Amino acid sequence: MKFIHTADIHLDSPLTGLAAYRDAPAEILRTATRDAFRNLIAAAIDEAVDFVIIAGDLYDGTWRDYNTGYFFAREMGRLHAAGIPVFLLYGNHDAESEMTRRLALPPNVRAFDTRKPSTFRIEHLRVALHGRSFRDAATTENLAVGYPDRIPGWLNIGVLHTALEGNAEHASYAPCSLAQLLAKGYDYWALGHVHDYAEVCREPWVVYPGNTQGRHIRETGARGAVLVSATETGIVAVERLFTDVLRWHRLTVDLATASNLDAAVHAIAGRLQALLDETADGKPLALRVVLQGRSTAHGELFGKEARLRAETLALAAALAGERIWIEKVRIETTPAHDPETIRARADAIADLQALLDEAPGDREFLDSLTTELRQLVDRAPHELAACLPEFAAIRSGDVSPLVAAVAPGLIAYLMQAE
Repeated sequence: MKFIHTADIHLDSPLTGLAAYRDAPAEILRTATRDAFRNLIAAAIDEAVDFVIIAGDLYDGTWRDYNTGYFFAREMGRLHAAGIPVFLLYGNHDAESEMTRRLALPPNVRAFDTRKPSTFRIEHLRVALHGRSFRDAATTENLAVGYPDRIPGWLNIGVLHTALEGNAEHASYAPCSLAQLLAKGYDYWALGHVHDYAEVCREPWVVYPGNTQGRHIRETGARGAVLVSATETGIVAVERLFTDVLRWHRLTVDLATASNLDAAVHAIAGRLQALLDETADGKPLALRVVLQGRSTAHGELFGKEARLRAETLALAAALAGERIWIEKVRIETTPAHDPETIRARADAIADLQALLDEAPGDREFLDSLTTELRQLVDRAPHELAACLPEFAAIRSGDVSPLVAAVAPGLIAYLMQAE
């Protein structure tokens, strides 16, 4: 017997962080979650699975129109024609309270009740699936404790949308502990809500399949579902199925040996080529390039994020055509010279270093700087002011973080310009 466990599909959810760029791969972005779901359905048919479990967040919230529902119905029709039933549990994003539009479910789809835990039995396989859907998005009660006892002699599967206790990265919906899950005596727990793949436990199996398509830079790496094989005695194997059509990746570049901007671009080119050599599956990549290391190029790079992104986009186009897209370039390098060395110079740059060192504690200086910067911010376009957190800090009167961030780059730039 085989089944697919999936969750957090978020059909028609936009991929954030890309749409704001004119050069973003618009066609892939527009259909990414749908294409990943199509891949999932194709895998279910190719593997001839006995059933599919969707453990919450099929949708990203109420639909803009009925096209999202029509798409889901068509894909379920493919499974229906193949004789594959689907067991659907609603999570926080597609909770009963969140969905203002609904369509009747296709005949092969059975949804878990929102009022109390329910059990679906597949008689010929002797499989029992226990679960409870969310009625409200902000479900903070422990649903797992109310799940029914296992059915002796059957393969028992618990379906639950939860962050589990202790997972601080996700909202604590339907909180419960691993001990409470294990106490039920089920053979497999099909979880949803956490977007990263995780084998929480293997005896018995407690699994997060992760989401089917990464949607932003915090969801890097391969994404998909899991294929579970079982016999009458229990779970035999859990294998990952990759369904994503665009993959996010953070590419770190060490600029310790780079002396200027051209050398930094050369180092980026080397890392891009190495990445292409490592990833032979041909999937499109959305990269955030992060420049790190103690580097003499730090001063020349200061304020050059846009220039470096343009350079990196050109490199990516030359090396990989349309396969690689650069979401952003972040400069996280540090100056090659430490503040102590600079202070020992006994010249104008040393005086500037001392002034910047004292600035965070000099209220008169900060007040004066704040007044001048506010005048500049007030003249900036509203859209620019709204999207830059530094502008909000200036308006609040707290420019210390801005001074601390700018100081190293300014000093390094002046030293390099000597």
